[in-house]
Amino acid sequence: MTKNRTLWIIQILLALLFLFAGGVKLVMPAAELTKQAPMLPAAFLRFVGACEVLGAIGLILPVLLRIRPGLTPLAALGLIVIMIGATVVTVMTVGVAMAIMPFVVGLLLVFVAYGRRPLAA
Repeated sequence: MTKNRTLWIIQILLALLFLFAGGVKLVMPAAELTKQAPMLPAAFLRFVGACEVLGAIGLILPVLLRIRPGLTPLAALGLIVIMIGATVVTVMTVGVAMAIMPFVVGLLLVFVAYGRRPLAA
């Protein structure tokens, strides 16, 4: 019971984080968007934003609605890929100290993916 509550708290917080981050990438003007990561094109950052919003939805709805709950760990795995990229880009542009945040978010996503994995029959 405690593990389930912990997973729900982490999933909700991560979903809010990714909804905000993805939503900002989708509505921010392209010039402002590329200032933050000048080596990445605006279209790619918008694609990442859309993936973040969809991943946030995937962290919550399948388990909440009990419709295809196996999609939640897949959403977490997709977001892990994004966070690996975010960690690498942050190290390259800002430095290692600032890369701790995306790294920790990635570790939380690993916890969700592992905790919500479908159990073998």
